Amino acid sequence: MENLDKIIALCKSRGFIFPGSEIYGGLANTWDYGPLGVELKNNIKAAWWQYFVRECKNSVGLDGGILMNPSVWVASGHVGGFSDPLMDCKACKTRHRADNLINNFQKTQKTKNPIDPDTLSVNQMEEFVATNKVPCPHCAKQDWTGIRQFNLMFKTNRGVVEDSASVVYLRPETAQSQFVNFTNLQRTSRLKIPFGVGQIGKAFRNEITPGNFTFRTIEFEQMEYQHFTTDEKSLDDYHMFKTKAMEFYIDRVGLRKENLRFKDHATLCHYAKAAVDAEFLFPFGFGEIGGTHHRGTHDLGSHQKCSCKSCEYVDPSTGDRFIPTVVESSHGCDRILLAVLCDAYNEEEIAKDDIRVVLKIKPSIAPYKVAVLPLQKKGLTNKSDELFAQLSKNFSTTYDDAGSIGKRYRRQDEIGTPFCVTIDYETLEDNAVTIRHRDSMKQERVKIKDLTTTIQKYLV
Repeated sequence: MENLDKIIALCKSRGFIFPGSEIYGGLANTWDYGPLGVELKNNIKAAWWQYFVRECKNSVGLDGGILMNPSVWVASGHVGGFSDPLMDCKACKTRHRADNLINNFQKTQKTKNPIDPDTLSVNQMEEFVATNKVPCPHCAKQDWTGIRQFNLMFKTNRGVVEDSASVVYLRPETAQSQFVNFTNLQRTSRLKIPFGVGQIGKAFRNEITPGNFTFRTIEFEQMEYQHFTTDEKSLDDYHMFKTKAMEFYIDRVGLRKENLRFKDHATLCHYAKAAVDAEFLFPFGFGEIGGTHHRGTHDLGSHQKCSCKSCEYVDPSTGDRFIPTVVESSHGCDRILLAVLCDAYNEEEIAKDDIRVVLKIKPSIAPYKVAVLPLQKKGLTNKSDELFAQLSKNFSTTYDDAGSIGKRYRRQDEIGTPFCVTIDYETLEDNAVTIRHRDSMKQERVKIKDLTTTIQKYLV
């Protein structure tokens, strides 16, 4: 966990992520993305959109609203069955998820063959906690209430009168707007099965979180792709999107393959044929960053039943009517960003007592692609300003003229900037600059007229 503490400190000091509402003492498990964080997050979302929507045939996008008719969540099953198993410590009055208590206890005990809490019933989880005398993480006492199920959706009220008729929910997932708009999307875009709908948006869950920085928060951003297909082709499509997800993490985001794994769901929903999580090895252990789910006809079928409106697809060739099967590819933007930071963080010994901290983020998603660094302010400012104006038209670019050139290189290393462009007095004579590469620290001299194409060549 030492590296996670260092990453948290780096995020705050360099402007990636700040605690939410910090000047008022904060609000637990809320975070604000600073100048570097928002750039990195936007780059991850852009890479996902390019890969899953723009490069996929028969794919379109959607930006659904956060608030929806409450009947949507009745039909989806969230009102009746979307809850966490929570236990209260009678001694210190803190509240904890039973599955987290079991997982953390087994990690602490270094259990050789740990039990997956997802496979246990409520009674079995209570029995495990009692039999193993699982202590409270806060006060170490062993005095627990029984498990109670708490619905995870945030409630709010629409209108001026607060009563049951005015209750609406903040969405706990983005997917439902893709389902309730199925016929609108299919009709207006003249889409033929198989086709897909991508969406990026905020979701909210009123859950007890175990910490671990931004891994589990009450407000988060999802990147979800719903693939509508036939039942006959659905399992083949499921395996295709499972592979596609891993390709996205490795090829587009730059996560190392050895830090990724698939974990099949131990139990499946009654309507599902398959489900798998993609997990990344964080400093606190493997954690889910995305998943591929075979959802069957459950979602569209439920909305058709509850709304009394058709969610069927009519095959233009045969005239057959059927409810499409859905394969979902779901990805957590905040968790992927945290995985990028953990995967990229490096401490390198350059010389004795000289440690270089560097974020080796994939250049194509790095917050800043280029840093413009005048060797001295005197006589070089105008040329540096011209170069910044030129580069910023094509790349996210930063400018730094404070301190020695060595310290400025190190600052850019810490925030993951792949290329530093130094303007010196020779630049005024030969119209060339020095590019310094983050990972190798090698330097090369390049003519300003060739600078944009040279940087584009390296941005992979």
